[in-house]
Amino acid sequence: QVQLVESGGGSVQAGGSLRLSCAVSGYISSNNWLGWFRQVPGKEREGVASIYRGSGSTFYADSVQGRFTISQDNAKNTLYLQMNSLKPEDSAMYYCAFTSSFWGGLEAARYDYWGQGTQVTVSS
Repeated sequence: QVQLVESGGGSVQAGGSLRLSCAVSGYISSNNWLGWFRQVPGKEREGVASIYRGSGSTFYADSVQGRFTISQDNAKNTLYLQMNSLKPEDSAMYYCAFTSSFWGGLEAARYDYWGQGTQVTVSS
């Protein structure tokens, strides 16, 4: 079974930065996707960024493009989300996820395994 544990969330002021980490355990294929999603109470999950493990190709939501960077450290089996120029609207519970399918992108429904989430709060 694949397990994911997020960390690195916290409270920052607008314009600040945070780096989220996701420790991944279990068997992960190079043909799979890892992604970051966020959710605000009362709203659906939103795809933030994803990465294809094999090639390192990435996808970003328009709302975070240019500010967030997703990356992976294969040796440590860790997924990262570097968040810069944070805005209050970035406040959410952030989840990392893994899909055993060969397509994930930013589609939450495609992802099979989820972490418990880490809270990010950005104040103005």
